[in-house]
Amino acid sequence: MAPQVVCLCGSLRLAALFRAERRRLTAQGVIVLGPEETEHELTAEHRAMLGELHLRRIDLADEVRIISVDGCLGEATRREIDYARSRGKVLSAVEPDLLR
Repeated sequence: MAPQVVCLCGSLRLAALFRAERRRLTAQGVIVLGPEETEHELTAEHRAMLGELHLRRIDLADEVRIISVDGCLGEATRREIDYARSRGKVLSAVEPDLLR
């Protein structure tokens, strides 16, 4: 049986949580997809391209897992949640009540 593929979504300001969740899922045999941190300021064009790239990650995933703290979700993460729902993806979150 093929391993599950999970795409992580959320603000990269939570990079430590992304790393912890990536390690946890990988240790369970899950393939983890997620955004990568950048070291430079992004132009609007580059940010849009990276946003589209992330939607393709969602397309590849069996599940979309939301990384957040205190229920805070930005505009881009909300767009990714809406996109995942429109594609019938399973949604989960590190905060259990976030998606209720």
